[in-house]
Amino acid sequence: MRGNTCGARGSWVAVLVTGGLLAGCSAQAADGGTPRRAGASAHTTSPHAPVPPPGGSTTAPVFTPDASLVPRTAEDGQKLVESVVPAPGDWGRGFVAQDPAVSRPGTWAVLDDGCRWGREQAPRGVLAGLSRYSVLPADGSRGAVKVTAAATVHASALGADEQLSTALEEVLRCPEQRPRADALITGLNSLGTPFGAREQEHADDSVLEAGLYVEKGGAAQPYRWMVARLGTVVVAVSVTGGKGHTEQELQQRGADALGRMLARVQQHLKGK
Repeated sequence: MRGNTCGARGSWVAVLVTGGLLAGCSAQAADGGTPRRAGASAHTTSPHAPVPPPGGSTTAPVFTPDASLVPRTAEDGQKLVESVVPAPGDWGRGFVAQDPAVSRPGTWAVLDDGCRWGREQAPRGVLAGLSRYSVLPADGSRGAVKVTAAATVHASALGADEQLSTALEEVLRCPEQRPRADALITGLNSLGTPFGAREQEHADDSVLEAGLYVEKGGAAQPYRWMVARLGTVVVAVSVTGGKGHTEQELQQRGADALGRMLARVQQHLKGK
């Protein structure tokens, strides 16, 4: 299968950013994980966004897991997310755990009616979920880089697909979102891309968002949020960087991490 290297996935994200997001697909989005609702995410959240060319998609699956290895219980799902979600050291030299370092067991991220993100008990149909929060501290000349990595295991592929669909739908409901009381995510563009469209050949479906993150009234920082689905498993990363970190650097860091997570899912679910 093509695309088992991080470099290939990095180039796919670069295509989406330069060819889609920065071309004017406008919407607002979230940080962490996303819940609820159904629908296909083969379109962008903007009616003026570029449409994949005819014949650009395919019905062939990006990856066919060993059915006996697909998680069916909460215990199996927890084993998978713990093996997939990177620890601070996996992000590179100098990264350490944030406080808190991990999400509360049995919860996932929910965007409430006030466009604030919080964690609630995961609903039926979600077997397991895990988020880990890491940071590369500021070094004086450059600001901190904060990253989140998350994985969610659903009981069905439809449930996993609904998670990505909701990520697109919620940006229309909430043009600005608060991941915490002292932080604001704004100015986001959002693009959903299924397997076979826009050179996306590495996941069954994907969502990419880019925008600005403001914390404690400070300067706006580049923000990236990348989500991908393989079967019943959804993986996601968010990357926010302070002064001295280019958008290209942050984009590549997130793409590399997402690629490693997708590879880990495949390794966990493929047969001997």
